[in-house]
Amino acid sequence: MLAGIVSAMALAGAAVFTVGYASCGDPGQYVRHADNVHFIGGCVDGEDLPATGPGDQHGPAGGDDEAPRNYRP
Repeated sequence: MLAGIVSAMALAGAAVFTVGYASCGDPGQYVRHADNVHFIGGCVDGEDLPATGPGDQHGPAGGDDEAPRNYRP
């Protein structure tokens, strides 16, 4: 029983530590350039994302009438 309590406390401490240091200081913003909307800033580096081909692009899940959050014209 003691081992279970100690391991639960260790996992809870690791979770609190991870959440405390995983925050992003720059949430990013959407900026319109000509006919395109670009996401500027944020914590995700574009090189970390997988490459997509021309057939892999999908529209927004909520439809075309849904405006993105943090949008700045």
